[in-house]
Amino acid sequence: MVMCRMSALAATALALSLASASPVAAFSFGGRAKAPEPPATTAEATPPAPEAARKASAQARALAAGLDPLARAAFWARESNIDPTDLEAGLGLARALRSLGQTQEAAAAVQRLAVLAPDNVEVLLELTRAHLARGEGFYGVAPAVQAQTLAPGDWRAPFLLAMAYEQAQRDAEALAAHRRAVQLAPDNPAVLSNLAMFQAARGQAAEAEALLRQAAALPGATAVTRQNLALILGLQGRMAEAEALARQDLPPQLVANNLAYLRSASQTAATGGSGRSWESVGSVQ
Repeated sequence: MVMCRMSALAATALALSLASASPVAAFSFGGRAKAPEPPATTAEATPPAPEAARKASAQARALAAGLDPLARAAFWARESNIDPTDLEAGLGLARALRSLGQTQEAAAAVQRLAVLAPDNVEVLLELTRAHLARGEGFYGVAPAVQAQTLAPGDWRAPFLLAMAYEQAQRDAEALAAHRRAVQLAPDNPAVLSNLAMFQAARGQAAEAEALLRQAAALPGATAVTRQNLALILGLQGRMAEAEALARQDLPPQLVANNLAYLRSASQTAATGGSGRSWESVGSVQ
């Protein structure tokens, strides 16, 4: 099946614990017929205080990026428990939860950071990603606009804002944001690919194809960009070109499934029917 953007992702039920408690037992001593004992003065009589939990080292944090999403979530949850004001830990937890498909939990985790650091650009961008991932782009508009105001030269803010506007069905504003992102990052394949898919979804196949060919030729172009181009070609009935592109990145069975879908979609379009809608599968990076 052709890859699709996160606009219809569903949150899973699994939730990670974000807080833990360490109860301390209370003891009382004494009796009716016995005088109180004097306090102990020797070191042996005073139990040592438990060692405070320590944050992971910078090296351990760097290595956490290579862990699988579940292990990363556990790692950053521990770090967040040690210091709830640690923005790096909170952002790491939110990203890991989003990778696991736990979009509601990810949004909640980053929302707590937004209370602590309302003007932090990274927090605002991650909050927008979290809303996009749960299919609620409308709520991602405000933090993306704020991030764009705080960092007007950062292409990520209009890139995410364009997708938030799309999910909110505000096409004119989405197009303006897409164009702003392209202006700031004209050689970024993801930025060009997202604008192309926005155009293609609105019947501008030729313009979309030109942009996708430009994006696919750039250094750093991913399988997502090539498969978007294959999709556009296939929907225009150019199956041989679409198949050649699809086989660069996908296993044979998935290629067969995609081609079957494309043939069906192109036939539906040729007969004037209404085919299945589709959108960009660009990353919400």
